[in-house]
Amino acid sequence: MFATGSHHLRSELQVNDNDRKTFLRVFQLCDEGDKGYLSREDLKVAVVMLFGYKPSKLEVDSMLSSFMINSPGITSDSFLKMMALKKAAQLSFGNQREIFSVFDVHCRGFLTLEDFKRAFRQVAPHLSERTVVEAFREVDQDSDGLVSYKDFEFVLNYGEDGE
Repeated sequence: MFATGSHHLRSELQVNDNDRKTFLRVFQLCDEGDKGYLSREDLKVAVVMLFGYKPSKLEVDSMLSSFMINSPGITSDSFLKMMALKKAAQLSFGNQREIFSVFDVHCRGFLTLEDFKRAFRQVAPHLSERTVVEAFREVDQDSDGLVSYKDFEFVLNYGEDGE
């Protein structure tokens, strides 16, 4: 129903020169002992430097398993691709937040059925009220009569990996 297009990131990802320079500079700064690769700890420091948060063990494991092939650590090429994907994912997250904010006209952090109907009248006026109500029920994961950002995000991302 909602599509953000982020499932195409891996194949179409382009790294602009500014990002490339920044990512490579951080790689060099974090490559303790100039090994030519980043260890698990080096990678954590790099993510903190670039994105401002310490990644969870699960996130680090995921990054390492995706990009550490026949190498004792993350090479600069793999690091560039990985950080470009992270940045693109953050942009996608920002877009989702923006869409939710447009629907959430009262800035309450959740959507009521009336918010949902109003939004659909603007973006898809041809849909019947019944269809909009069914869509609302589908998005309202916990059936509390409210759509939280978490509910909304789940629907936006639903099926992206499986397409």
